[in-house]
Amino acid sequence: MIRALYTAASGMEAQQLDLDTIANNLANSATTGFQGRRLDFQDMIYQNMVTPGAAQSQQTVAAGLQVGLGTRSSATEIIQTQGTLTQTSNPLDVAIQGMGYFAATLPDGTMAYTRDGSFHLDNQGNLVTADGNMVQPQITIPPNATSITITRYGVVNATLPGQTNPQQVGQLQLATFPNPGGLNSIGNNLLTPTLSSGSAITGNPGDQNGFGTLQQGYLENSNVDVVSEFVQMILAQRAFESNSKVIRAADEMYSEVNNLPK
Repeated sequence: MIRALYTAASGMEAQQLDLDTIANNLANSATTGFQGRRLDFQDMIYQNMVTPGAAQSQQTVAAGLQVGLGTRSSATEIIQTQGTLTQTSNPLDVAIQGMGYFAATLPDGTMAYTRDGSFHLDNQGNLVTADGNMVQPQITIPPNATSITITRYGVVNATLPGQTNPQQVGQLQLATFPNPGGLNSIGNNLLTPTLSSGSAITGNPGDQNGFGTLQQGYLENSNVDVVSEFVQMILAQRAFESNSKVIRAADEMYSEVNNLPK
């Protein structure tokens, strides 16, 4: 009965963390370029009363006697599915169709990556993220440009006054990782590489190495499926309630034992 108390408590703690993950997904269901998370669980160590395959007398035990000691959360996996695209008609809004991340330089000089393509121009005409981080490679738009076009392959063109043909002013690149699920989320729609993610592999959009293409005038919505998150929330709530009932039942059984006449 003591085992049941701790086992059910571990289940309640795991489901609480699952609900926290679901809440974050729902909170970011309208965040541009957000990729939802899924919590993974693992069963904990087992107490072997009879080890499977152990020898007893002249026979080998076909099935052992093991009691599990609960569950624990093991990882939050980033869901890599494509979000839907919304047309904005803003020439500086760029969505990624397929794999890849935009690269930007943080104020401390480190590189961060994002799928949020809601770009702006700073006071020098440089292409920056919504937070003012410089997009890499650096792209500068002439101040007198009358129009800006970005091709699906990342070529940035600007049309200047008195000219009919646009001129190329930069090339947007994308980055992929051997293990995108190993990226570290730091907020503000940014991720940083880790030992688990591996180093960034950069290239032009549409390259044969699996890079996606770009869509100017569009933004990628969050890939969170709100209906699925609500279903998962109900399942987590029911699992939490079930574990709480196990604790109540185990406590009542333990009280019964303590009240037995001596």
